Amino acid sequence: MVRNDLAFYDQQAAQWWDDTATIFPLSKLNPLRFQFFDQHVPDWRGLQVLDVGCGGGYTCEFLAQRGAAVTGMDQSAACIAAAQEHARSMELTIDYRPGVAEQLPFGSDRFDIITCVDVLEHVQSVPATIAEIGRVLKPGGLFLFDTINRTWQSRLLMIWLLENWLRLIPQGLHDWERFVPPEELTAKLQQTGFSEVNIQGFDLFGRSPLAQLQTLWHYWQTNRFRAQFDDNTQVFYIGTARKQGPDAPALNHRPPWSSV
Repeated sequence: MVRNDLAFYDQQAAQWWDDTATIFPLSKLNPLRFQFFDQHVPDWRGLQVLDVGCGGGYTCEFLAQRGAAVTGMDQSAACIAAAQEHARSMELTIDYRPGVAEQLPFGSDRFDIITCVDVLEHVQSVPATIAEIGRVLKPGGLFLFDTINRTWQSRLLMIWLLENWLRLIPQGLHDWERFVPPEELTAKLQQTGFSEVNIQGFDLFGRSPLAQLQTLWHYWQTNRFRAQFDDNTQVFYIGTARKQGPDAPALNHRPPWSSV
C-alpha cells in the first residue's frame, strides 16, 4: 500500500465544500484550533497571513472572514482551482498560489503570520519546510501549526482505528514514519531562528479507547468535534513559534496558552 497518498486531495477537490464530502469534517476543526491561536493573535484584521497547504480553502476563508489579508498555497492544482471558485462565490478576496512547502513562491520577510495545519505530517521535508517558513515570515512574526506525533498511540488511532478499521480516513493517506515528534519540531524551529516555541496537546478524540469511541459517537450524532488542550502531546499537538527579531507592530502577543 502506498503511504502518504496525497492523490486523495486531488480527488476530493471538486466536492471540497460539499457537506457530504469525505474531506468536509476538516472544516469543523478551525473553530477549535483557533481557540488556541486566538490567544496569541486576538485581532486578525489587516494582518498578512499565509496558509501553507491550504487545500480547498477552509482556513483561508475562515481567516478572510475575520479581516485578515490571506494568501493560500497548495501543491494541488485541483484544490487551488476549487478554492478560487468558492472564494469568488463567497465574494472573498484571497490570493491563491500553487507551490510546495519546501520552496515557497514568495519573497523573504513578507507575512505577519503563517498557518500550517494538518500539513507537516505530509511534507517531503520538515526541515526544508521550516526553513522556508522562517524565510518568508517577517521578523517578530508568528508561525501557527498543528500536526501528529510519532508514537504508538498515534499509530493505533490514526492508522489502525481511523484508516484500517472504521475507514473514516482513506487507507494510505497517512504515513506513520512521517509523523513529527514535538521535540524534533521544537529543535528544528530553534535551529532555524524561532523562539517562544509553545506546544500543547490537541485532544480531538479522547485519551482512552472508550473516550475515543464516545467522541466518535458524539460526532456521528451532532456533526461536531469536541476538543481540549492539555500537556498530553501523544497524538495531536498544536503550537506557536515566533521568528526572532523585533516584534511585528501589528501583532499583540499574549502569554502562552494554559487551558480551555
